[in-house]
Amino acid sequence: MNLVNVTWRKSTYSGGQDECLEIADNLPARSPVPIRDSKRPHGPHLLFSAPAWAAFLTALKGDRY
Repeated sequence: MNLVNVTWRKSTYSGGQDECLEIADNLPARSPVPIRDSKRPHGPHLLFSAPAWAAFLTALKGDRY
């Protein structure tokens, strides 16, 4: 997967800290979801399938309440 021209964003919960994960924002909905370490933007990336990422977010949201 070519990640050269993607737009990366940090979580709004990061509070401007430098130690967070970033997600590629401008990819088609069914594409793998790339995640990277904000401290190492040129380092390795993790790719999650769209269903795996959705399940992860659902699990996180379930732990908030």
